[in-house]
Amino acid sequence: MKLLLVAATKAEIQPFINIHPHTDVLITGVGMVATTYHLTKHLAKNSYDLVINAGIAGAFDRSIKLGEVIQVISEELPELGAEDGDHFVSLTDLGFMNPNEFPFTNGKLINNFRTENLKSLAGVTVNTVNGNESSIQKMVERCTPDVESMEGAAFFYVCLQENVKFIQLRSISNHVEKRNRANWDIPLAIKHLNNYLIEYVNKIY
Repeated sequence: MKLLLVAATKAEIQPFINIHPHTDVLITGVGMVATTYHLTKHLAKNSYDLVINAGIAGAFDRSIKLGEVIQVISEELPELGAEDGDHFVSLTDLGFMNPNEFPFTNGKLINNFRTENLKSLAGVTVNTVNGNESSIQKMVERCTPDVESMEGAAFFYVCLQENVKFIQLRSISNHVEKRNRANWDIPLAIKHLNNYLIEYVNKIY
């Protein structure tokens, strides 16, 4: 089993690296642009049986507890389009995108691979993390997401285009709300994420 672990920041997966120092790791930097560039460049030169994207995320669904590890099985790019007054117009509605043109399915990026014992949730990937009550409500109404990140859709897009088996694992550091870091628990999210990663990789190796 040849494995690649992808993360935006090293801090998110440092405990795993300490246990599995010989696993291939790619730190892309934060955001879709950096993730797309570095992952595409890396996969052009290397082949893997499985690529894992691991990191923390915010949850729209408050039934998802802080520190809970989930798998994201679909991704959307909710900011890709145009504003028309108070309304958002997608690239599909603008006529610039076929929602079923590969790698999209009904406008979403879908991963058919699953791991066991984790919730399978829908993600949105954003350039600006939501922290405004009005924008949060609009996002929920338009996309009905469970979680948000800043890299997930880019990771999905590259892996689907490169035809590699992949999975996105996220641990919840906060609920999506008006920005209040006092309510966040990043250390807990990182701890639980790495505990799961270590256990999962130990099983598949």
